[in-house]
Formats: sequence, structure tokens, C-alpha cells
Amino acid sequence: MLKVDNLCAYYGESIILKDVSLSVEPGKVACLLGRNGVGKSTFLKSVMGLVKTPKGSVYLDNDDITKLPTYNRARKGIGYVPQGRDIFPQLTVYENLVLGLERNGYKKGVLTKEVFELFPVLNTMMKRKGGDLSGGQQQQLAIARALVSEPKILLLDEPTEGIQPSIIQDIGRVIKKIKERGNVTMLIVEQYLEFVMDVADYFYVMDKGSIVLDGKTEGIDPQKIQEKIAI
Repeated sequence: MLKVDNLCAYYGESIILKDVSLSVEPGKVACLLGRNGVGKSTFLKSVMGLVKTPKGSVYLDNDDITKLPTYNRARKGIGYVPQGRDIFPQLTVYENLVLGLERNGYKKGVLTKEVFELFPVLNTMMKRKGGDLSGGQQQQLAIARALVSEPKILLLDEPTEGIQPSIIQDIGRVIKKIKERGNVTMLIVEQYLEFVMDVADYFYVMDKGSIVLDGKTEGIDPQKIQEKIAI
């Protein structure tokens, strides 16, 4: 579903990503791990077209999207929840969700029941402003808003950051439910290794802008991953 070949990215004269290659199979969950500042968020931004990439290629469902602007990548089927969530605090929960329908021409403003099956708490808060929600509720809203656009692939940047344990468990359950349905591929940037081992099919470890370890989560010793992150 997603294939990235030899991607490079720069901020000014600083090299952030160095020939990064990564792929995620349809319907699977892959997690990108690493310490703060190694380039994980920049990688997701590069896939979304938010960062210039002078070298490398990005393919979505075998379609080369490397030169497409961000809005066209979204229309092609990439859903993105950035670090910090970026919900609209002055809009209601309902209004935030409806904005997620834009990619599909709003569908007359109809929100499918699936989103409320995944996030039932949102159905009780439709008239509340996004800014009045807790951090965990805002994270659920941000993920739900991305999902209503019916993406082919969902990019999540640090979905457990600053979230209370009970909400982390809820988000984990949602990810596994989405995976069971098999119609959305996911790439998640994450530092919480236990969470990764619970939800991911594949993992990639990044250090200094390069992939230094990758493989299937099934059968691997988490300590081996942790040791690579700590280098």
C-alpha cells in the first residue's frame, strides 16, 4: 500500500532523512520507533508532502505520488494525524468530524455509524467544542476525523503521547479493530514499545535519519528493539 524508496529530506543545510526505504503491506500495521529527534515525524511529513524531499520516491498503492502536493496526496487516500493532534478548538466535535468528509465531497455531511462504534464517547460530545475535550478525547477525535475520509492508509504520529493509560488502551483496541476490518493500512510513529508490540505487524527503528533495524514483531525479543533504540 505504501512504499518509500531512498527518501532524503533536509531542513536548511541539515540532513534529516538519509536514503530511507520503508514499505507497509495492505491492511497491515507498521510502527516506526526511535528516540526524539531522529527524524520520525519528518518522515511522516515527507510522505504527506509537507517537507521537501530532493531525493527518493513515495508510492501509494503502486501510484507514484512523489511530486504531488499535500492536498492531492490526501485525496489519493492518505489520512494523517500529526503530533499534537491539530483539531480545531473553536469548532464542535461534530464540525471537526464533518471537515474530515471533505476528501469525499462531504457526502452531504453524513457521518457513518462506524466512527461512533470505534469511538462511542464522541457520540455523547457532538456539541462540545474541541478545545474543551481532554487530551485523550482530542486524540480520539483527531483519529476519527482522519477515518471519516475513508483513507487507504492512516499515518499516526505519537498517538499515545501525553495520554492516560486507559485511553491508550482504547486507542490500541481501535487500531486492532481497524486492522481486523482489513480496509485501512496504518503507519504509526511511536515510542511506547509495549504498545507497538501489541498492535503492530511490522516495526522499523530509526536513528539519525536512517533505518537501523526492521522486521516482524511476531517472535522478536522486545529487548532487541529496545537496545537498538537506546544506541
